[in-house]
Amino acid sequence: MKLIQLRFIIFTILSFAFFNVKAAMIDSLEIQSPSMKKVYKAAVVLPASYDKNKMAYPVLYLLHGGAGHFKDWLTQTPDKMLVKNLADQYNIIIIMPEGEAFSWYMDSPFDPASQFETHIIKEVIPNIDNTYRTIKSNKGRVIAGLSMGGHGAMYLSTRHPDMFCAAGSMSGAMDMNFTNSKAHTTMLQSINERFQKLLGTSDPNSEVFVKNSIMNMIDTIKKNGLAIFIDCGVDDFLIEGNRELHRRLVYNGTPHDYIERPGGHSWNYWQNALPSHLLFFQKVFKKNGSIVE
Repeated sequence: MKLIQLRFIIFTILSFAFFNVKAAMIDSLEIQSPSMKKVYKAAVVLPASYDKNKMAYPVLYLLHGGAGHFKDWLTQTPDKMLVKNLADQYNIIIIMPEGEAFSWYMDSPFDPASQFETHIIKEVIPNIDNTYRTIKSNKGRVIAGLSMGGHGAMYLSTRHPDMFCAAGSMSGAMDMNFTNSKAHTTMLQSINERFQKLLGTSDPNSEVFVKNSIMNMIDTIKKNGLAIFIDCGVDDFLIEGNRELHRRLVYNGTPHDYIERPGGHSWNYWQNALPSHLLFFQKVFKKNGSIVE
């Protein structure tokens, strides 16, 4: 009887140790934003190997979509272990910053309380680099996002190629002119109202729209030479904007990966898409000598 009990205790200890080895760690960081005079949170997923060595790790900045918040990638996917498992699989730190419901990850010229380009580039990234063992150069830093966050990832990487080596978009809102999308009337009205608050206008032909839409930054994307991965579901209401961006990138000779998959604008789609982005980024990190074995 005692032998059986001893074996059970040993098995329990070993099982506990095994699962601890496999489990990524989730942290939550409060980040001061002098630009907006607020404190925002960011979710941080550290791979299980992080505490077992002193190495610097590559980082993925993973952006949420419109009407979302920083925890979405941890709470909205059908598989709640998705981000943690990917952090472990690829030995990468994954940061999920706050972008509010409709910031487009840009500095609003109209609303001083919405300065999210400055927040990500000058407040979040330096804070992360000072808090965790990260590769503190663009060779070990990538950015991706869904929907509004897909545009945000392309926008921030295009405007700051010194900060990132690659960018990915899942179901990205690539054209800020939503009249070309398949959005229904009620959605278009809500979007126009939100653009009015963010940009001071809802006219897609205005200078502020043209200047800030990634659709009009094709030549800069080519010049920067970052690795780009774009995917979108064939049933997504944003599919035509993604196809048009792809056509323009092909036309001006910009190397990029583009995939259309079955599915729509949903968490089931994004759960299936994210692992492909991590695989793509891993190849970029390997080329840069930035992977943790």
